[in-house]
Amino acid sequence: MLQAVDKEVLNQVNSWLQSGLSCWLATVVQTWGSSPRPVGSLLTCNTEGSVVGSLSGGCVEDDLLEKLTAGELAANGPQFFQYGITAEETEKLGLPCGGHLYIVVEPLHPTVDTQTHFNQLTTALAERRCAKRVVDLKQGRTAIVAPCSAAPLAWDEQNQVLEHTYGPAHQLFVIGSGMVSAYLAQMALSLDYEITICDPRQELLDQFSVAGVRKVADMPDDAVRDYANDPATAIVALTHDPRIDDMGLMEALETEAFYIGAMGSTRSSASRRERLLALDLNPADIDRLHAPIGLPIGSKTPPEIAIAILAEITAVRKHRATAARDHVAAIA
Repeated sequence: MLQAVDKEVLNQVNSWLQSGLSCWLATVVQTWGSSPRPVGSLLTCNTEGSVVGSLSGGCVEDDLLEKLTAGELAANGPQFFQYGITAEETEKLGLPCGGHLYIVVEPLHPTVDTQTHFNQLTTALAERRCAKRVVDLKQGRTAIVAPCSAAPLAWDEQNQVLEHTYGPAHQLFVIGSGMVSAYLAQMALSLDYEITICDPRQELLDQFSVAGVRKVADMPDDAVRDYANDPATAIVALTHDPRIDDMGLMEALETEAFYIGAMGSTRSSASRRERLLALDLNPADIDRLHAPIGLPIGSKTPPEIAIAILAEITAVRKHRATAARDHVAAIA
């Protein structure tokens, strides 16, 4: 799934191309040892020297700009660069001890095909859909595969083929606009989540003052269906009002959301499960519900509850990412 900075890179590439400007797109395809940025990180620069994104925290970016100024970045086909292979280069670039990385750099020109290519890509991401780019360095060809499922980046060094699946940014969909929701939104924004706050009580929603979030006053079941039906979303119900929370949870448990949780005591959570069973929901789906929500850290205050919730969401998210990487390694 995309981090916010990488989504910004792709949007900037599309903007430059639609404006008639050429640019280069760099992707980290493999790392060893310590690395400031993960595999899949993106950077773009144009002929005027403008740069968006990050590959290493500064050192590799500077080297790429030097190559651009010196005319060493190809204009007609993708290139492959290695950094940190020797101790001297590692020291020169200021890479972490033992760290090195492989980077693919693609020249992009404002042709109709390339403009269409990146417009399709950014549109898919805006609609929270996955799209996969396939870059064949030997043939100098690129293609978009959509629809597709989320998958880790794949780099075939022997055949010089990059397959990079871009998924939507992780989203936290919150039912309820109370104090716990406010603390949770503030913390989740710092972890690169896109935040949607849903509350059909317009007067309460209007008072929600955290900047940088989307607010919707739809009924929770409709809002979940419209905004939160994808595997990069965590859904939490925090109103303490079963008439609102349960409505959203009924729909949430039918989605692909990677985490679904509801606030409440052990007793109220047991009652909630009984209500959901009485509404003919599948017991296996109800088992997906994290209730009481959050890791059991003894939280009492709104910020403590928010920490517990976000800690549990993070644990579930990281476990899924590790499982996906292990699966790819097993079949490679």
